[in-house]
Amino acid sequence: MLAKFDLSGKTAIVTGGAGGIGRILAQGLAECGADILVADRQFEGFEQVADRVRETGRRIQTVSVDITNEESVDEMIKQAMEEYSSIDILVNAAGTVFREATESLPADEWQKVMDVNVRGVFLTCRAAGRVMIERGGGKIVNISSVKGRYGGSKGDVSYCSSKGAVDNLTRTLACEWAKKNVFVNAIAPAVVETELTRAIFENPEDTKKLQDRIPLGRWAVADDIVGPVIFLASSASDFITGQIIYVDGGMTAQS
Repeated sequence: MLAKFDLSGKTAIVTGGAGGIGRILAQGLAECGADILVADRQFEGFEQVADRVRETGRRIQTVSVDITNEESVDEMIKQAMEEYSSIDILVNAAGTVFREATESLPADEWQKVMDVNVRGVFLTCRAAGRVMIERGGGKIVNISSVKGRYGGSKGDVSYCSSKGAVDNLTRTLACEWAKKNVFVNAIAPAVVETELTRAIFENPEDTKKLQDRIPLGRWAVADDIVGPVIFLASSASDFITGQIIYVDGGMTAQS
């Protein structure tokens, strides 16, 4: 049974892989046997994740990419194929957030969030999906959020809207590509402590409210996301597609 989780011989692209959740996911996939292409807009963090992947004995390539730019995404796919000749797994961990009350939210800032969190996921899914279809299948895992299901009252209108779009994009691609053996699922965590969310934890009142909403009494850390992603990337999940898996300490189990 454990062999189903073995990713040996597989190639995984991790967007947003130079930092935050993405860095830990790239390392976890490598520990299960996958060769890795880490794609991120920033070069900072590339060496750290590359060193950790090399320690597992797996190969790694790092690529600078703007996932909102079609040509940049296509170049990322081209480099992956030149290096590995295959794309078996795509993990979309890149994302952004801008918090502002709706009545004062600049339209440009709304659009930036939608461009990264929705357009970027669409472009990378489409580009990797083309390769997977041609090669007979693959696994795509999008990183969403519980806020794709819930509304927010802390200036999260653009973020919540973008993650709701990611959820339905995930379901739609899963239906469209099922007969082509391309599996598309999403992981929807509660708040994960990363560089992107650090400001939340600097406010004791907000931290207490967050803990009170989660039955397990704590927020997520990046390691909590690794196991579910490996499951969805592996053959252990070969009858699961179009699902949003909540990794949230029980938050969505409450009414």
